[in-house]
Amino acid sequence: MIGNPTPVCSCCGTPVPDEERIDVRFGLPDAALDVPEDARHEVGVAALLRVDGAGSFIRCLLPVRLTGGTELVLGTWMRISDDDLDHAHRIWDDPAYRGLTLRGAMANAIMPWGAGLLDAPATLVVRDPDEIPYVDGSDDELLRSVLTTTWDRDDVLSRFTHPLPVPVRTPLDEHWSVERSRGFTARVVDGTHRFLTPGRTVHCDVFTDRIRRGPEEFLTALLNGAPTVPPERQITEDTGNGIRHAFWTVATPNGRTQHELYGFTVDRDGNAAGVVCMWDKPDDLAWALHVWRSVRGVG
Repeated sequence: MIGNPTPVCSCCGTPVPDEERIDVRFGLPDAALDVPEDARHEVGVAALLRVDGAGSFIRCLLPVRLTGGTELVLGTWMRISDDDLDHAHRIWDDPAYRGLTLRGAMANAIMPWGAGLLDAPATLVVRDPDEIPYVDGSDDELLRSVLTTTWDRDDVLSRFTHPLPVPVRTPLDEHWSVERSRGFTARVVDGTHRFLTPGRTVHCDVFTDRIRRGPEEFLTALLNGAPTVPPERQITEDTGNGIRHAFWTVATPNGRTQHELYGFTVDRDGNAAGVVCMWDKPDDLAWALHVWRSVRGVG
């Protein structure tokens, strides 16, 4: 995956990359994930692979248009015949590579389209002799749609759990979403969304007020048992549809200094989202406040 850092974000000081192209790479075809390493054989170059018992594969680029003028380029794999693999190997460093055209089947399930793309027939062509081939067309309706439709940027990117070079708005449930900062991995553990990168961690949870108190009363209940902090270490803001509150403190787990922000956003319908930001560098408070303020209602 490739990201190109550019200017610094005015709200939190994080480098903001060029969002016009995002590259994401699948390391192996799905069929090669569970086979022993000695069953995978590169054929001349890393883009050509023969897998014992699974067949022959070529790495290729699948371009996907996203909203906001972003192009997602997926480095994925296509299953091809053994003869086509040998042919591609013979001409890989030859001028004839410019004219390479191959037919095969997609070899990775790619979210948000999932298994629907696996084994979809596709045509590969070389667009640039300095790049691996591109998926150029398909008789499969879904893959053809992937190639020709402009897809919602956050809906697609939020499905990738590994670090991305741009921030991505990520749904927490049907009521709330939050911005996942660039460079963070994502996973859900026991209902808690966890975003991690070296030196920074975010945990997000959602809550429902079964007795339907007002936002201020529900916030008070959520803050029950919270530590007392001085006024300069807390903020309360009106959101227009409720209230949000955050406070920050310093902890010393295992003798290590850790900065922590606890924030809640409560709406008038009895729904709330909570974020916990933990970081190592004192100057990252602006980033934590940005994450807390990025929580918003869906719809």
